[in-house]
Amino acid sequence: MSLSSLLPRQDERVFRARNDLTIGIPCLLIDGAEAALCVALESVTEDRFSGLCAALGAPELVISDHRARAVMTAAAAVDLGQGPVRITPPADADFSWYQRLVDPKHDDKTVPSNPLHVLRVGETVLHLAGMRLVKSAQLIPAFALFHVDQTDPSLEGLGLVHLEADDISSVLSDEPSLTPVSAAHLPLETSSMSQLHVFREPDGQREHYAVEIGAPRRDVPVLARLHSACFTGDVLGSLKCDCGAQLQTALALMGEEGAGMLLYLNQEGRGIGLANKMRVYDLQSLGFDTVEANHQLGFEDDERDFRLAATMLKALGFAGVRLLTNNPGKVDRLNESGIVVTERLPLRVGQTAQNENYLAVKARKSGHLL
Repeated sequence: MSLSSLLPRQDERVFRARNDLTIGIPCLLIDGAEAALCVALESVTEDRFSGLCAALGAPELVISDHRARAVMTAAAAVDLGQGPVRITPPADADFSWYQRLVDPKHDDKTVPSNPLHVLRVGETVLHLAGMRLVKSAQLIPAFALFHVDQTDPSLEGLGLVHLEADDISSVLSDEPSLTPVSAAHLPLETSSMSQLHVFREPDGQREHYAVEIGAPRRDVPVLARLHSACFTGDVLGSLKCDCGAQLQTALALMGEEGAGMLLYLNQEGRGIGLANKMRVYDLQSLGFDTVEANHQLGFEDDERDFRLAATMLKALGFAGVRLLTNNPGKVDRLNESGIVVTERLPLRVGQTAQNENYLAVKARKSGHLL
């Protein structure tokens, strides 16, 4: 009897490695003859990191170009370009040296005592793959790479996930695959005739929701809203953003029309997760705006994937929408993903004294039409 069908698939290995990184376990990244153990610096314990260093020597530090610019002088950062930045640690670097460079909570307390030695040569396939994997786990985008000989038999007994770098890029770049899990009638204040559809990502970690208001026709563009989860705004009524007001207004408009689709995407904090969103808020208290704070932490302006909404709409039989949004990027992403946006309807609500600067930055730096 063959048990080959029990072996994890390519995508399952990627998901398993991502979960391992979240709890501080390394994975082995492979690109041809080159191989390295990758460990996320947010989650790895000092004991495990020190053990890896004792066995394998000092690793490369890999951070995003945004984070590198945040910790380097302007003169030193001028030639960085885009993509992961590889840094060779000084001889006396300990665990705290890596932590100071990785987490901006240390930025106002101390700085590295030595100039940073940035590597500017060599292939970056492993580094790109590692950065993509760590970001997809919603960890601070920084990791250590311990270069190893992949033929070393001792690696086989560690139980670590082995991944080809190209597999990571392929799996995480593919059009989102969502599985419809369940659906049920859910009476709402805006419409007693509503249904909630639950979709699950293939790794089982996140679910996304499609709220069907009334009985929308499938042969005409439906009034729709792509709404990214915002625990602070949607649930707690935070005054720092306009999310809660946009959500309630969108539902009310759909109720008035008698039909609509709300795509509620679990992409908190522009896709970086609630923990990192709170880090961004903390940085904002120091004077950074939203985009600057994201960069200080090492992320792009917006890490969300709106193709998820297109996948859900297609699964439910919709081909076109009239989209409630101030964000032209959502219009572009839906059109590119095969959902025709026939009309963009503004949703200018929720302005407060506390979010005035936030909204101004959304308009000035992110292109929102406010």
